[in-house]
Amino acid sequence: MPLALYALTAGAFGIGVTEFVIMGLLIEVGRDLGVSIPAAGLLISGYALGVVVGAPIMTVATGRWPRKTVLLVLMGIFTIGNLACAVAPDYWSLMAARVLTAFAHGTFFGVGSVVATTLVPANKKASAIAVMFTGLTVANILGVPFGTWLGQHFGWRATFYAVTLVGLLALAIIAVFVPKDREKPAPSNLKQDLAVLARPQVLMGLLTTVLSWVGVFAVFTYIAPILTRLAGFSDAAVSPILLVFGGGLVIGNLVGGRLADRWLLPTVLGSLLALTVVLALMSFATHNQIAIVAFVALLGAVGFATVPPLQMWVLDKAHGAGQSLASSFNIAAFNLGNAIGAWLGGAVIDYGGLASVPWVAALVPLAAFGVALCAIRFDRMRAPVPAAAE
Repeated sequence: MPLALYALTAGAFGIGVTEFVIMGLLIEVGRDLGVSIPAAGLLISGYALGVVVGAPIMTVATGRWPRKTVLLVLMGIFTIGNLACAVAPDYWSLMAARVLTAFAHGTFFGVGSVVATTLVPANKKASAIAVMFTGLTVANILGVPFGTWLGQHFGWRATFYAVTLVGLLALAIIAVFVPKDREKPAPSNLKQDLAVLARPQVLMGLLTTVLSWVGVFAVFTYIAPILTRLAGFSDAAVSPILLVFGGGLVIGNLVGGRLADRWLLPTVLGSLLALTVVLALMSFATHNQIAIVAFVALLGAVGFATVPPLQMWVLDKAHGAGQSLASSFNIAAFNLGNAIGAWLGGAVIDYGGLASVPWVAALVPLAAFGVALCAIRFDRMRAPVPAAAE
């Protein structure tokens, strides 16, 4: 894998820390700002919705720019947004700063995914995407546990100051190691780009992505109270358990990428089924400390095993004009799933309690499996492949 991919990984690491670290600090943020845990959870939804809105806006606005320039500008927005989070005086200021930070997210991963696939041979494209997304997994192994520990001991604002420094470092690494564009980007045609998004296979792929991560985030958003209030862990134990989750992310991400390079469609379907099963069984593990730690690791593994195949699937169906926009929309789809998942988990807590969250969450990736199956069958019906070649 070329060194430039690992520069993209550095940017992904910074973005991953700021997206996920707040899950381990919901109690501290809620206590400091005087809001409930479900209200603090909406800071995750606000970030995710910022990605959904920002991804198409930023992708279209920067469509004629060199891709390296786009990446640098986005990391600048990310850094400024985290500084704003650190100094936010109240809940709504923090929400606004989170949304600003989120505007960098979707387009960074969307453009970064396209750049990653251009740096490697055709048979390693999904693995290249997985390498870039390893930044998110490493963020969960190192950045999120450390950020959670830092916020618990020195206040949650200290965590966002630290992430601001991470953003500056990632900006410098991208500037040095990501090569300049070999060719000038083709002029963006918004009408053609949007036409790609109207393809039924692309739309069903985006819906599959949304549904898959509704299930993940319905549980992961509230992982701290699940661990402390149901399983009986102390607040100090949350950070090391998040480290276990991060280890699962790394394994799932890399395995998902390698499997998708060989068997894309079976990996899409298999990863969704695995996610459904893990969430369903997790319901029976919430009051057993050993079992819940094991399922936290499994949730990380099966959750991120869906990412490279789903991203590669949408890129494959959006070939030609509009690929960058479709790629950014798929990142937005992941985060729309995050937002809906955070809301769904909060609603389940209000009406059914924390223990009900995992089994309700399991129903959503099961629906994603159904949508993916319909998309694959629809695609095969439309494909002009001779019967003898099947």
